[in-house]
Amino acid sequence: MSAKAHRVVLASCSDYFRAMFTDEMRERCQSEICLNGVSAAGLRCLLEYAYTSRLSLNLANIQDVLAAAAHVQVLTVVEACSNYLQAQLDLDNCVDIATIAETYSLHRLRKRVYAFMSSHLHQFSKMSDFQRLTVVQLLHLLSCDYPVDCSEAQVLLTVAGWLQHCPSDRSRHAPALLRTLNLQEVPAPVLERAARLPVLEEPLRAALRLTALPMTPAPPTGLVNSRGLELAVVKVGGFSIAGITNEITYFLPSVGRWRHLTTIPHVEQCNYGTAVLNNQLYVIGGCFNQSLQENIHPFGFRYNPQQNKWSTMAPMQRERCRFSLSVLGGQLYAVGGASEANDDGNAEDESLCEAYNPASDTWTPTAGLPGARAQHAAAALNGLLYVSGGLEGDQVLDSCHAYNPSRGTWEPRAPLLTPRADHYCVTYSNCLYICGGWYEDEATNTRVLVDTIDCYNPATDSWSVVSRVPTPRYHAGIVVMSSRLYVIGGFHSDATFDRATGVIECYDLDNALWSVENAYPQDIWEHVCVPLYIPRCRDDMDVLAITK
Repeated sequence: MSAKAHRVVLASCSDYFRAMFTDEMRERCQSEICLNGVSAAGLRCLLEYAYTSRLSLNLANIQDVLAAAAHVQVLTVVEACSNYLQAQLDLDNCVDIATIAETYSLHRLRKRVYAFMSSHLHQFSKMSDFQRLTVVQLLHLLSCDYPVDCSEAQVLLTVAGWLQHCPSDRSRHAPALLRTLNLQEVPAPVLERAARLPVLEEPLRAALRLTALPMTPAPPTGLVNSRGLELAVVKVGGFSIAGITNEITYFLPSVGRWRHLTTIPHVEQCNYGTAVLNNQLYVIGGCFNQSLQENIHPFGFRYNPQQNKWSTMAPMQRERCRFSLSVLGGQLYAVGGASEANDDGNAEDESLCEAYNPASDTWTPTAGLPGARAQHAAAALNGLLYVSGGLEGDQVLDSCHAYNPSRGTWEPRAPLLTPRADHYCVTYSNCLYICGGWYEDEATNTRVLVDTIDCYNPATDSWSVVSRVPTPRYHAGIVVMSSRLYVIGGFHSDATFDRATGVIECYDLDNALWSVENAYPQDIWEHVCVPLYIPRCRDDMDVLAITK
């Protein structure tokens, strides 16, 4: 094929031709140039793009166009080809697209392909195309640290299947492949069965001798597999100097910075219930302003961090805000809170409660908690749901109750050492810990910030003070990760101005030591903090500081 083109047009879109026509090369003066390694179909598409900025890509010409664009360095076309291949990605072509991405050093596309393979590994491993992976590709797939949709036991069996497909050529790669697995998460019976396979017998036993014991046969609660995931502190919504926000941010210890995660798919709201069940984040109920009117709603949303997707769920049977949302026995429990005016005659006598079953996507009423309670704290421990403090009308409460789901009853427990509202309750090592909050000083008619962390021992039905918060506050985010209790942001006084903070203090529950962490980039309040496993492969923007 021969074609005519203007040097200036070619140089304007191609680094290859720009160098050819501007450097001291003989082609700059030739009227005819021979291009080796470029197909006629690919060249025709490039010339059309050079003169019209139009690019027609399809599965029949994509490889010709990409090869030609890469050869003559038309980077915009290379990028367009990469985007096209990413849009066409599926289980039937992912191996071919991975090979193309590696051939032409399309790094972003390569990451996307291997993330896709990982997220569909259960199904992909059963397809014949999986056996087409080279050992280099399989090693990269297993070591690239992307989340997978199957257990580590299934990953081990997938490796065994790949080795058995051609044992004479592949068995020598078993030691390297086994080093990419988290054998601690594989149950002993599966390991024993795999060790009886000829391709794995020796390398697997050698790998197990090097693996730290004891074995932990299951990933953390709610996870199919912890591969590619890291436990993060997640901050949900709240307020900053810029106003109310639906933004959700997170902090990964391995990254050391706060980053943007997602946004609640609702008008900007506050005072909702937040909980994590099976490593999915639930944001339910709450209130928002419309024409200077507070609107309370019953709707809920569920966020899957591995898929980075939100989904809707059945609304509560009653609209709520300033209520507690807790996980107990695989269900969510919504307790008390404020609601729109209704005709329920028991509204002043008890806090209405309901339970959500994620399997059936249904809410069911449960026994009401004595007293109309809002702005309280709740947490589940040893099969019981504990609710502490809160407001009943204008009175700050010190009462504590436990709900027994098997009996369907609420039972009183020892009262708090200090009345509290807008506080948090967390669990650690078979105890409850409450932190933050305030109560009303009747003599001065002012809010007093509670500075103690109190511990409840269910075995003795008693409370004790374990420490004092260096910077007492309320409307802070409080969360426990491992043995560390984090107090994040909030109000450090009841002053009208300059009362918010971004300070993060951390209390080691095992060693009874306080430390100050790097502050949140902004002053924040009325947010919620939860622990959630987040894919390490995310590449999100950092949270920017906002100055006062």
